[in-house]
Amino acid sequence: MCLSIPGKLIEITAVLDETFRTGKVSFDGILKEVSLTLVPEARIGDYVMVHVGAAISTVNEEEARKTFELLKQLGELHELDPEGE
Repeated sequence: MCLSIPGKLIEITAVLDETFRTGKVSFDGILKEVSLTLVPEARIGDYVMVHVGAAISTVNEEEARKTFELLKQLGELHELDPEGE
């Protein structure tokens, strides 16, 4: 099953131009580098849905928290485990 996981954009780490950017996203304290190319509107503090290393949409904080908690309950966050990389 393909899932996107919500996380909070905490830093823009690279900007080639206004389209091609990368940033650090926090998934409950686990930080990952993510492409922001598909969400040019995303700003620091926004919540984004991430699939295969790319943010694919922005979501509000309440929806992000609900989704993350549900994924946690289902045990679907194993890919975020730094030990598993």
